[in-house]
Amino acid sequence: MTALTALWKREIIKFVRDRSRIIGALGQPLGFWLLLGFGFQGTFRMPSNGDAAVGYMEFLFPGVIAMVLLFTALFSTISIVEERKSGFLQAALVAPTSRLSLVLGATLGGATLALLQAALFLFLLPLSGLHPTPLGLVILVGVCALIGISFTALGVLFAWRMETTRGFHAVMNLVLLPMWLLSGAVFPLTGVPAPLRWVMTLNPVTYGVSALRQSLYWPASAPDASAPLGLSIAVSAVFAALILYLTARAVRRPLFGD
Repeated sequence: MTALTALWKREIIKFVRDRSRIIGALGQPLGFWLLLGFGFQGTFRMPSNGDAAVGYMEFLFPGVIAMVLLFTALFSTISIVEERKSGFLQAALVAPTSRLSLVLGATLGGATLALLQAALFLFLLPLSGLHPTPLGLVILVGVCALIGISFTALGVLFAWRMETTRGFHAVMNLVLLPMWLLSGAVFPLTGVPAPLRWVMTLNPVTYGVSALRQSLYWPASAPDASAPLGLSIAVSAVFAALILYLTARAVRRPLFGD
């Protein structure tokens, strides 16, 4: 627990000292929300929420929260590649602590940062037209924590085997961005071709975005919900546990050059 706490605290300190990470992690999703929201506002046929029409800015907002979590995971785990070159990671590996502590410390640190930045993005809720209830916000925080853990652990899994930050960026963009785009975050699931709908149904991020959307409308029904809220949270929790397990197994193997 001492090593885990120290690694978690180290991630927080690194983030606070690097203002460019704060600007990048918040500025890019904000730009996406404004550009995509205004640019595609009349492009998609939006699902209705009962008798009320749903605007595209309102529909896109839960997806942008997922994007905040995604980019935070990307920026927080890329340091593993850099620390491998600087020698810090090798020093941590020979320390009298388990490698599981490294995984949990890095993952919890990145997930905490993701949760904090998602909370900051929620200050834009009045501009989105959404009015969540207090219980809905509690559910939202829990879902954000699950998604943050999933994305951060996935980043640790890839960063552990990468030798360069360029390769890490390429692989993460190849994996994470399609998962986000095909999650119902940008366009509704209703009306898409059947093969694409199957891909979106099998995508675990789809259920995370669905849980975010439903928590913002709780207790009312949410537009374009891909699955019930309970099932969406369950799939997100199972996905987070699976990625943590795979990451814990991966770090038991020696690094390149060991």
